[in-house]
Amino acid sequence: MSDNPHIFDVSSPYFDQLVIQNSFHQPVLVDFWADWCAPCKALMPLLAQITEGYRGGLLLAKVNCDVEQDIVARFGIRSLPTVVLFKDGQPVDGFAGAQPESAIRAMLEPHVQAPPPAAADPLESAQALFAEGRFGEAESLLQTLLGENSDQPAALILYARCLAERGELGEADTVLNAVKGDAHKQALAAARAQLTFLRQAADLPDAALLKSRLAQNAGDEEAAYQLCIQQLARQQYEAALDGLLKLFVSNRGYADGLPHKTLLQVFDLLGSDHPLVTLYRRKLYQAIY
Repeated sequence: MSDNPHIFDVSSPYFDQLVIQNSFHQPVLVDFWADWCAPCKALMPLLAQITEGYRGGLLLAKVNCDVEQDIVARFGIRSLPTVVLFKDGQPVDGFAGAQPESAIRAMLEPHVQAPPPAAADPLESAQALFAEGRFGEAESLLQTLLGENSDQPAALILYARCLAERGELGEADTVLNAVKGDAHKQALAAARAQLTFLRQAADLPDAALLKSRLAQNAGDEEAAYQLCIQQLARQQYEAALDGLLKLFVSNRGYADGLPHKTLLQVFDLLGSDHPLVTLYRRKLYQAIY
């Protein structure tokens, strides 16, 4: 027996109820098989997989032909495997012999409604919204998610980042402090680094003024570094990494090696698999050696 309620064995006394009557509500695929039939055993998991994909829009009834001779005789089954699709109380299509998945789906398509789209995972949806800069929408989704279950480290970390993006830095820090365990250590470190950059940026001149200073004096190292921090606070990571690396190359001793330290912070924030980290880690190595 299958754990899926849409897949079941059927015997002669219940065939009309489980197949004929059910087919008035949703199509029923009937798999005629036998234990000695190798192609039957190869086909059965494929039929189950396809049925599960319809999430209730299709039923799969399995008839053991060695046992259910009355059903075999009733439908004149002569070879195995044989698969028959019932709809509105009648057989409407089918095939004999093992078939590829594409052929089975093509047979079903005219008779079975396409499965509804799977419900989106709320955390994944919030992550996508955050990546697009739609922080308010992501925050709203996360509030609902955490209202149902507050013990979700990944959701808490992302929620804190949303709070930070709208200037609620103290509240964001409180949320991050509530995250327990080491399973999300990298994400937590990234969130804390982002919080640090936002705090630093809040006390600095705005980016337009810093760019104006650099236009007047390209050697203004303070303006160059502060602009990198403003860019980091706004998640303009490539521009910030480029600026930090140039400052490190031109004066690696600036502010006690601060550009180098900040580069490493950004690497932690983005994670070792991020393509920008791979690129700028290599550039930094070349600059050092």
